[in-house]
Amino acid sequence: MSKALSDTLAAVPLPALMIDGTERIVAANAAVRVLIGQGIEGRNYVTMLRQPAVIDAVEAVLRDSRPREAQYLANDGVQDTTFQVTVRVVADHKAIMLCFLDVTHVEQAGQMRRDFVANVSHELRTPLTALMGFIETLRGPARDDAAARDRFLDIMEGEAGRMNRLVGDLLSLSRVEGDERVRPRDTVNLTDILSSVLRTLTPLADEAGVTFDQAFGAPSVDMVGDADQLMQVFTNLIENAIKYGASGGRVTVQIDRARRDPALRVPGVRVHVIDYGAGIDSIHLPRLTERFYRADSHRNRALGGTGLGLAIVKHIINRHRGRLRIDSTLGQGTQFTVILPVQAPTQTDAG
Repeated sequence: MSKALSDTLAAVPLPALMIDGTERIVAANAAVRVLIGQGIEGRNYVTMLRQPAVIDAVEAVLRDSRPREAQYLANDGVQDTTFQVTVRVVADHKAIMLCFLDVTHVEQAGQMRRDFVANVSHELRTPLTALMGFIETLRGPARDDAAARDRFLDIMEGEAGRMNRLVGDLLSLSRVEGDERVRPRDTVNLTDILSSVLRTLTPLADEAGVTFDQAFGAPSVDMVGDADQLMQVFTNLIENAIKYGASGGRVTVQIDRARRDPALRVPGVRVHVIDYGAGIDSIHLPRLTERFYRADSHRNRALGGTGLGLAIVKHIINRHRGRLRIDSTLGQGTQFTVILPVQAPTQTDAG
């Protein structure tokens, strides 16, 4: 095969190789050698590709010269990867070319959609099944049992409320995902937002026997942000700290300012929400912001959680170009840290 052809393959941005009429690989670029293996030139394609779908596609093109496509599965050392392989004839060289397009992200997005539908269906099926069962009981054996009717109606109200919260969180998640790439433009006072959230949640804290430690310092913090979304973030985090860390008896909400935050490399503010309860096993921490992921499914459902709150928090913080850190020690409590920039957005970073 000519040097010109090798140079042409080298310029192709995708992994690519050539197979001639003798069924041998006659040229390959550096990207495909990383994917399939070094020293593949001169080898029979069957011994190098090995995957039936790709081999069948090559055989068919060698036979009738009609273009084909197939999937090639690999692993990059971190995760499984999927490539869409196009097989085309290159008539001038009496050979066929294979190009490998990485479609792993497409496959992952499809799997995420399937998982999301399955999770939503599961979350709705449980309360719906309960409601249908209670309705059937109230129409039958408990028709004239006033005590049972009241008890069942209370449970039905709780299950309906759970579905309502789930639908509300799904709508909220959809909105924040849609807005994630749009930078906020309003100037808000972060200290006022946190004060408002603490006032709103004081009755819940009193009921749970939790006191607030407020460490805001001075002066107050002004920043560019969406006031409603930031209130949603801190309401979720502080409410979780009350519910899941109530055994610690207190929740600390602390603000730290930095002229140059190391995580953001710009002036920033860190809001720490700390509880002193049972804590979370470290195995769960990397997945806490996934949709419907629960460290303790039974307890989360019992406390009215939908499994979407921290996913919503993550997307709102991303919209504000911030970071979320979660640290926890079993038996000592959990700390959520929201890191936000406090400088106005520039034209270059507004995407």
